[in-house]
Amino acid sequence: MKIVSRYVLKEHLGPLVFALSALTSLLLLNFVAKRFGDLVGKGLPWTVIAEFLLLSVPFTLAMTLPMAVLVATLHAFSRLASENEITAFKASGVSMQRLVRPVIIASAFLTFFMIWFNDQVLPRANHRLANLQSSIARVKPTLALNEQVINEVVPRQLFLRAGRIAAGTNQMRDVTIFDLSEPTQRRTIIADSGYLAFSATGEDLLLTLYHGGMTSVEAAKPERLQRSFFDVDIFKVRGVAARLERADDRRSFRSDREMSVCELQERVSTSSAQRDTAWVRLAGAEARAKRENARSAEPPGTPLGVGEFYCAALRTVGGWFSPEEAIAATLDQAPDKVKQVIPPSAGARIAAESEVVQDPTVQTMMIEGLAMELQIAQGTIDRHRVEIEKKFAIATACIVFVLLGAPIALRFPRGGVGLTIGVSLGVFGIYYVGLLGGEALADRDLVDPALAMWFTNILLGIVGVILTARLGSEGSTARGSETSEWWNRILERFRRKRGVA
Repeated sequence: MKIVSRYVLKEHLGPLVFALSALTSLLLLNFVAKRFGDLVGKGLPWTVIAEFLLLSVPFTLAMTLPMAVLVATLHAFSRLASENEITAFKASGVSMQRLVRPVIIASAFLTFFMIWFNDQVLPRANHRLANLQSSIARVKPTLALNEQVINEVVPRQLFLRAGRIAAGTNQMRDVTIFDLSEPTQRRTIIADSGYLAFSATGEDLLLTLYHGGMTSVEAAKPERLQRSFFDVDIFKVRGVAARLERADDRRSFRSDREMSVCELQERVSTSSAQRDTAWVRLAGAEARAKRENARSAEPPGTPLGVGEFYCAALRTVGGWFSPEEAIAATLDQAPDKVKQVIPPSAGARIAAESEVVQDPTVQTMMIEGLAMELQIAQGTIDRHRVEIEKKFAIATACIVFVLLGAPIALRFPRGGVGLTIGVSLGVFGIYYVGLLGGEALADRDLVDPALAMWFTNILLGIVGVILTARLGSEGSTARGSETSEWWNRILERFRRKRGVA
């Protein structure tokens, strides 16, 4: 059986690599095309562009690996069935569940790899990519001058017109410069010829002008005109081409997609403490407004989720699979911090110690402010929980897609490439629409983040388990008549019902 398992896995390896490469390339090109305008025309070195492409790969790979697993499963089992190898396995007494088992085990290993990848590699790559995009955004476009037109060298400050510009030597003829940098003074420089060059740092533009003159007019005294003449003059324009500065790469701010699971879980614990404080204060304020006793119910507390169990497991094994910075030392005391902020008797104590405000207007404003604070804290919790659950849900899709793809491919042995493409597009559409829709609902606090992120996995997983359990009941022919047989059975049942009626 080991030979059979190795053979089945070998049949999946080629389609998996091809599908992963193709899908990653397509999504990467789409991602880069959206930001193409931010990269070109700024004189960036090829190393920076290569780094941008490299840092864009992890985000794309996190989405395409589960998709590639589905494509490989459909293609491999469809090919085995179309070439009668499935029939040979059945004749040898090998059950279809046994044939699918090594693929399910391999997908489980891919799931564990994806969990580590989404937790450690992806956030760090997103953080570096965000820093790089911020640095690129600060770079000014490369200066480009055209002949016979007025070129804007410095926006709304300096304009240059040259009758002719030699491409190879940067020699200029019939040069006119309009300097509006000084609000109180306007200068016009006219030269017979000139030479265009950049400074050693590449940031400043040096204009060496020959045989010309400068006319200057003060805005307050337009009747006064100053003129001067020169044989050679050097005109320096500062900061025309800014270099890429990477000093911001060590910024401390991270968005939710730039944090690991344990960092997100720590934010959830902190936001839960803030929300519970606002919850208790709001309960006391509402009770005072109604002149009632504050409700004794406990605040919601920190919600449980897969991130809490994951970080607890990492702490138990001593953080073998996670760098020290990914598991903050304060996480060990996170539950205690929440208890210190909101002790069990916080509701009664805050209600007793709070100053009673008699003015109804002030009470209303206080209640509205606390309600807004509660809503903001809850939104932060939901947003971070969505990101945590999404990391695990996308990784688990590798197993779900194997359970779903193998039975479909075996039930339609002559589907070929059309089956692979059609089913893949259909499943991708259902899965990612459900994922994005669930994320939108969870961010609005309409659905629990765990349910929103796992609903599509659960739904497709149940269908996949049922289809996998029923493997072996499909038709034994390889002539591709499964669809017609299935349709004929439906028509026969319909005729029987009409005959009974």
